Amino acid sequence: MHATLQTLWQETHERDPVRQRLFHVLRQSIIQMVLAPGQALSEKELADTFSVSRQPVREAFIRLSEAGLVEVKPQRGTYVVKISQRAVLEARFVREAVEVAIVKMAAEKGLDPGVLTDLHDLLARQRRCIEPNDNERFYRLDETFHRTLSLGVKQQAAWKVIEEVRAQLDRVRYLSVPHSTPLERLVDQHASIVAAIEERDASRAEQAMSLHLREILVSMPDLVRRFPNLFEAQENQRFDEQENPALKQEAIQ
Repeated sequence: MHATLQTLWQETHERDPVRQRLFHVLRQSIIQMVLAPGQALSEKELADTFSVSRQPVREAFIRLSEAGLVEVKPQRGTYVVKISQRAVLEARFVREAVEVAIVKMAAEKGLDPGVLTDLHDLLARQRRCIEPNDNERFYRLDETFHRTLSLGVKQQAAWKVIEEVRAQLDRVRYLSVPHSTPLERLVDQHASIVAAIEERDASRAEQAMSLHLREILVSMPDLVRRFPNLFEAQENQRFDEQENPALKQEAIQ
């Protein structure tokens, strides 16, 4: 664990404030399950790991709590929260609303040739992740793909909204790639989005993005059954695909 934390720390920018670097490292560690759901976090241990004072660690904990990734229990400690299926579904709903609007705008108004070139380059790089099963690299390219779409239609505020809700989605997305969702399927969905935008077909672009972002509805029930200890126990039966026909129907539309 400490080696992974140190690696993520080295990837941050030294010019950034320590509290920002800590937030990024801890967030990524939670998403990648380096810090597991339910795990206790020690201010002192983390401060020693990164050779910093405890104050920026405490500030990072507060931001992680606001993002719904940790729970600070007074007099008891700080813990990584287990994955809430309800929170994931709510975040996915918001993200779909925003990103469908983005691709509709992109198809109706068109994208600059440079942006389209960047998107095709990202698709090619994503396809090179399939055969070696380079899930970590794909995850980063996936984020860049969606950010490029948002910024390509000059919607930086929309991307900030997506970033805010991503915290609840990313752990499931990260878990689903090696266990439930083939990389090839995700890349093909990205390609369909780009093709619809290039053909200026707004309706098809919206449908392609909706299908892509509803992939999590297909994978999550399987992940809950395979990794029940990672999810909030009281939700497991309530949100099971077989117990919730509405969820199943939404996933296949």
